[in-house]
Amino acid sequence: MLWFWFSLITLLCWSGSDLFSKIGCRDASDKYAHLKMVMAVGVVMGLHAAFEVFVNGVYISWDIILTYLPVSLLYILSMALGYIGLRYIELSISSPICNASGALVAILAILTAGESYPPLVLGAIALVCVGVIGLGIVEAREDDELRAARQEAGNYKYAKSWLALALPIAYCILDAAGTFADSVVLSEIEGIVAAAGVDSDYEASANVAYELTFLLSGIVSFVYAIIIKKQKLVAKMEAPKYIGAAFETAGQFAYIYAIADEEHLAMSAPIISAYCVASVLWSRIFLKEKLSRKHYAMVLLVVIGIVIMGVFDV
Repeated sequence: MLWFWFSLITLLCWSGSDLFSKIGCRDASDKYAHLKMVMAVGVVMGLHAAFEVFVNGVYISWDIILTYLPVSLLYILSMALGYIGLRYIELSISSPICNASGALVAILAILTAGESYPPLVLGAIALVCVGVIGLGIVEAREDDELRAARQEAGNYKYAKSWLALALPIAYCILDAAGTFADSVVLSEIEGIVAAAGVDSDYEASANVAYELTFLLSGIVSFVYAIIIKKQKLVAKMEAPKYIGAAFETAGQFAYIYAIADEEHLAMSAPIISAYCVASVLWSRIFLKEKLSRKHYAMVLLVVIGIVIMGVFDV
């Protein structure tokens, strides 16, 4: 049953990361909030990387860091753009769009590698694509007065903006590219670890390389936002970012163990893939976000498609 609890922990942590990242980045008056969020994630991931290397004995080298660097940069850039996007759109909309990257990976695999999938999976990919496109159409065509009325109970109001959908879509594309590149680069990491003759898990080595690169990104963000632009760090404003960063890192840690049990992967994958459902739920409860029926219909299509792909481990 450990796979179940790790899957559930991953779902809760990643949806929690969505919630607190939204709280930490939604203030439109702080145009450097996304860089401060990168700083927070960099600090927490750097600490976890140190724990993995010095306590758990995970092998890491410059060869591994540089080999995995393109993948790390794709993931980090996607997350940074996602953090920017959180100030322009409801989490209830952005989270399902970002999670649609799995469908894009499947499309890339079909186009470039000639992969074939069961009809049900192809239908799931179509559902995700229709849902994401549908969300864009609903957002663009929604009446301004109706938008204002449904946002009345929320703490934040969002106007129509091309960035509102462009940024989570950019996240989706970059995250999909990172995932697609992962399958190629990980084999090289495995070879480096094997050549070193050490008893270490190459996936863990790749994850540490990613975390150390995120730490470097956090340092660069600190130099630019705090030292050069002289932005202030207010504890009350920064606390949600670090809570979100802790959830993100804990979710990544639990995820590794959840999918390690290959016998139950068909059950753990859909549980994890459905974390955007929890994100929508948290946004409704804690952020008081309220969407129209058309919004929820499109979100439901995306979620159903993601869960189906999770079952088949796309």
